[in-house]
Amino acid sequence: MRPTLRQMEYIVTVHQLGGFGLAAEKLNVSQPSLSNQVAAVEADLGVRLFERGRAGARATARGEDFVMRARRILSEFEALRGRMLSDLPFGGRLRLGVLPSIGPYLLPQAMMALHETEPDLRVIVREESTLFLDEGIRSGRFDAIISTPEDHPNTFQHPLFMEPLWVAVAQDHPLAERPQVMAADLAGQRLLTLDTGHRLTRIVYGIAGASGATVSDDYEGTSLDSIVLMAATGAGIGILPDLFARRQGIHRSEVRVMPLVMPDADRQIGLLVPTGRSETFFENLATILRGAAETLELDVTATSVQDAV
Repeated sequence: MRPTLRQMEYIVTVHQLGGFGLAAEKLNVSQPSLSNQVAAVEADLGVRLFERGRAGARATARGEDFVMRARRILSEFEALRGRMLSDLPFGGRLRLGVLPSIGPYLLPQAMMALHETEPDLRVIVREESTLFLDEGIRSGRFDAIISTPEDHPNTFQHPLFMEPLWVAVAQDHPLAERPQVMAADLAGQRLLTLDTGHRLTRIVYGIAGASGATVSDDYEGTSLDSIVLMAATGAGIGILPDLFARRQGIHRSEVRVMPLVMPDADRQIGLLVPTGRSETFFENLATILRGAAETLELDVTATSVQDAV
């Protein structure tokens, strides 16, 4: 049956590395052999998967679709082999995606607790934006993700906690002496946020609309640290998630960090898994993650989403 699993692996690797030479080296095959196998798939399906040029190989629209589906198939095949060959969950390797603003603060304690219950399970963690986490859970790159549930429909959702938002302002900003910031304080102010691949950005736009603030279009941060630095220069008011604000922001001498007190100034975080994989393991993992959140003084009782597709 064509394309074979090996041919799918070839095509996915070419897409990942952006060229046939690098892919052939990684796969330990000759470049002509690799090219012939990809060409055979293209001829068999009657589609062009890559545009070849001096700059490398760029996937066509059909090629992108092929790679996305092939990744899912290869992932399922790997999971099948792992499940059959091992008594451990996921064949002994859990691929977990997580928001960068959550992972460094929530996971250390949670992973220690998970290791106590599953000492032979290896957890592979990748920090990615909301957009790429969604692609990863759909393509099979991840077995589970920790993210905002509303951005990942058609997943089985385990609510974890509600995370409030904070503000960061320069030390000489008029709001710097306030113990907390209200909606009325944001009227006419410029808000700083991340790029559009993050749920936090959409929340910030909602806050701006409700308070009479504007969202800066001069700069979109690629990390929360960059938002803090921009706020320190007086470029605007940074909006930060609670975990980052309390673990990092309050220790930064160049800014003043305060809670933001207004409706919808928070985000919900959940453990999300593909449909059909709501095993007891994930229920236990969600319990471990909630326990870690409680030690970080997050509200695990305020979640409104139920475990559902």
